[in-house]
Amino acid sequence: MQTRYKPIKFPRDESAHNYGIEWWYFNGNLKDKKGNRYAFMDCLFRVNVKKLGVPLINKIIPGDFYFYFAHSIISDVKNKKNHLNIKPAVLLSKDSFKKPQLYINYTNPLLINGFDSYVIEKTDLLTYHIENENLDLKLKTVKNPMLEKGIGFTDNLGEKSFYYSITNFEASGMVKINKKEIEVKGKAWMDHQWTNSAGYYSDKWHWFSIQLENNTEIMCNEYISGAQKSYLAEIMYSNGKHESLNELKLVPSWIWTSRKTKEKYPLRWKIEIPERKIILEISASVKNQEVIAGAANYWEGPIDVKGKFNGKKIKGAGFMELVGNASPYGKYSIDEIIKSIEKLFKIYADNPSRKS
Repeated sequence: MQTRYKPIKFPRDESAHNYGIEWWYFNGNLKDKKGNRYAFMDCLFRVNVKKLGVPLINKIIPGDFYFYFAHSIISDVKNKKNHLNIKPAVLLSKDSFKKPQLYINYTNPLLINGFDSYVIEKTDLLTYHIENENLDLKLKTVKNPMLEKGIGFTDNLGEKSFYYSITNFEASGMVKINKKEIEVKGKAWMDHQWTNSAGYYSDKWHWFSIQLENNTEIMCNEYISGAQKSYLAEIMYSNGKHESLNELKLVPSWIWTSRKTKEKYPLRWKIEIPERKIILEISASVKNQEVIAGAANYWEGPIDVKGKFNGKKIKGAGFMELVGNASPYGKYSIDEIIKSIEKLFKIYADNPSRKS
């Protein structure tokens, strides 16, 4: 099924869509009262593999239904540690996606530590609330949503996707590390994306969300399919003006190798947007931020940013996502993939929310 453009409308398009894959993604950099830094990522995925047209999986799963899974990370930047929570299958409440504004309430069937109520919701026109067993945050948006390419629709080498970001949240609330609740404040970011393109399962990308001290935010990425590459830079200025640029230079300068998967991740970069005289040096705040989730492994974590913006020195922070570097050790065999999907299907087969 092709992904075809139609204008994004709010609040309608904050909710779920009848597409192959969709995600609600949040990240942020936070500090406690003592100035200690923490970071988080929280993402809920919605998948209909029939719509993606994956032949192997089409043979396994009868009928047409959606399943959901979630990934979450809390990073203790001072101690260079992260706390990863992978939920390979979650179940939605009956009232999810049924309210006038975005509302998703889901549970982990395994009921880890007895926690059973995960939330992604918009509580008023400017405020979101996200909660899982390791965080509880209120996010108040400072700027209007940023529509990628100016219309909220991108084409990465034929892989078409609806895509918007909220680039600057004032975040406050709690993160939990080793059962200790820590009061925090800081900045956060949101991405919402949906597509029917199966290439997002097989292609490779290097993605950055950057929040600068001058109240400017930048999203930039390098998308790779085979020998082809495409580039995109989105800038949201302090006055709320937004522009989309294709001229982008990304040069890695230091590689970290995972002990678990042997995969090599570039954790230092030079990013240049020549048209706007932006030159930034990016470095990972914590090296070991690898996520290993079934058949996939990727790197996701906070970054430190410094450089020049229109000739003036600038600092900032953000997040980096590195996806698609094939590892000979980190991938499941076909038999293991099939077994994982069959387990998911059993969880969802008798649950009324599977067609949400």
